[in-house]
Amino acid sequence: MQKVWEAVLEDLRGRLSAHTFAAWLAPLELVGLEGGVLQIRIPHRFFADWIAARYLPDLVETMARRAGAPVSRVEWVIDESIAGSLEPPATERGPSAREARVEVLASRRASARPRARERKTGELPFPSSGAGAPAPAQRPERSSVAPPRPLEEDTLNPRYRFESFVVGPSNQLAHAAAVFAASAPGKRYNPLFIYSNVGLGKTHLVNAVGHRVREERPDARVLFISAEHFTNEFISALQHRSIDEFRARYRTGCDVLIIDDIQFLATREQTQEEFFHTFNALYHADKQIVVTSDVYPQQIKEMQDRLISRFQWGLVADIQAPELDTRIAILRKKAELESIALDDAVALFVAQRVESNVRELEGTLLRLAVRADVEGRPIDLALAQAMLGSASRPSERLPSVEEIQRAAAEYFGIGMKELLSGRRHRGVSQPRMLAMFVTRELLRLSYPEIGRRFGGRDHTTVISAHRKIEAQLPHDERLQRALESIQKKLGLG
Repeated sequence: MQKVWEAVLEDLRGRLSAHTFAAWLAPLELVGLEGGVLQIRIPHRFFADWIAARYLPDLVETMARRAGAPVSRVEWVIDESIAGSLEPPATERGPSAREARVEVLASRRASARPRARERKTGELPFPSSGAGAPAPAQRPERSSVAPPRPLEEDTLNPRYRFESFVVGPSNQLAHAAAVFAASAPGKRYNPLFIYSNVGLGKTHLVNAVGHRVREERPDARVLFISAEHFTNEFISALQHRSIDEFRARYRTGCDVLIIDDIQFLATREQTQEEFFHTFNALYHADKQIVVTSDVYPQQIKEMQDRLISRFQWGLVADIQAPELDTRIAILRKKAELESIALDDAVALFVAQRVESNVRELEGTLLRLAVRADVEGRPIDLALAQAMLGSASRPSERLPSVEEIQRAAAEYFGIGMKELLSGRRHRGVSQPRMLAMFVTRELLRLSYPEIGRRFGGRDHTTVISAHRKIEAQLPHDERLQRALESIQKKLGLG
């Protein structure tokens, strides 16, 4: 079990700064895991409050996954002999300066005293299923975290409606299903699962579903939320013993639940468990469920099979990259909405140049409009050629994620399998972080998507890697040479 615990800490190490990990997680010691009760030895009582408020849900989920056994409750065991000169990180969204000083002083006082008798402090329950309330348990004496803040219902994007969505062969099925689901929520196509690569319009479509439902049924309770927010709200509910309110909000407090980027739940066992019961409650009450993802349900790694099965109960529809005529129509619609004068020749030229996704297509049009406004000239073919004509088409110029990974692996002399592995050795982690940085800078993929493409890592790991490389580049000549070489390998140098 000790090896399992070490693996858990290694998993968490990559999600935190080195200082934060050393100060708060490295001192933790495993006492045991038996009957769903995880016992952890800590230096003093303040650790229970700090960790419970920030890291405990991730720690519990990781432990359950690594141990292959459920964790229903955590017991803290205080052992003052392991206290050291521990300083809480100043940059974490943690306590006030006064609270931090109190914790440091407490730690130093503890380390100065002789070994104290081990004793248990507050327990934190983690329900293993959606049914029933958590078992009562003591809490740490103090908490510096505010109660969870539920997402307000009115979070639909006002610009994303069916009227502004351009329909073409690439998205026709998804659009028709969305219109039907909005017109008769809970009757057919329930759940509605829409997937596509980034920037192709799935978020637009599901927002449009919410707007249409509200137009036709003003009293309907529509919740549009990202899977990340659902996860964060669930974690806060666990920490603050407000799980009943959380469940009432999502299971009985809405008529249409729209979850964006459901793949974010991958690897999060407890959140998947909660969503599974939420799904069942809504489905059996004939409430409409709409979810989006960047991949087909069965391609979501580390998602529970029973959830994948339920996603396929209704209709699964994909959105492909738009063909030329649809791209031209998208440009014209965007120009109309933004009151931009767009010549047909310019629309054709831009549509031929920008093939990757709708978001980039619209962004290119807006950049043209801004440049035309700055230069005091119309958006003509000469201006479009000046901005786009010297570069190859993005689909030809930009490398794939796999090409970036291969270039980084070749430069550092490691294998692709090693690059995508969980190894933390600097000889592997540095090339991996640099490859993540290049992927983000070149392709502008989302952090969760990059994490998925790099061995199923958490998005916070990608954010941390990007920040570290960004901070090191200006004064690290060796890293600069590595970046230049990788860019040359990709044909960008």
